[in-house]
Amino acid sequence: MASEEVRDGRRRRAASIDGPDPIDIHVGQRMRLRRTMLGKSQDQMARALGVSFQQVQKYERGTNRISASRLFDVSRFLNVPVSYFFEDLTRDAVAARDEEVKVQFAGADDVDLGDDDDPMKRTESLELVQTYWRLPSDVVRGRVLEMLKSLVRSTPE
Repeated sequence: MASEEVRDGRRRRAASIDGPDPIDIHVGQRMRLRRTMLGKSQDQMARALGVSFQQVQKYERGTNRISASRLFDVSRFLNVPVSYFFEDLTRDAVAARDEEVKVQFAGADDVDLGDDDDPMKRTESLELVQTYWRLPSDVVRGRVLEMLKSLVRSTPE
């Protein structure tokens, strides 16, 4: 049986035995996505947060949990609201978490969760956005955007 810790009457799994919590993994993935989109290195982020780059790696993999105060610092470094880290949370991640802690939350089914097949999570999408923002001017970006829109309109379904 997996190692468990009892706190506040709830059982919590030991991450080292059962693997990282699905929510911690999601938060770490969002952290990595935003850091990468901004062109920041793990080392730059680590220095800004006052931690080692290995600690940033562990946050991004979800193997180390990030405290609320540290998440606040990360959100400031990445220039996003704290809620950004919970956007596109999948039903599978929430279901796995609920199963772990054996807690039923009122209204949990009403939460709008993202889809696992979200194209914005693909590397190709990240590269497209990064390339778009490296274009030399607003005018060029506008032209590229219009070209893409016209390609979509002219492509038969």
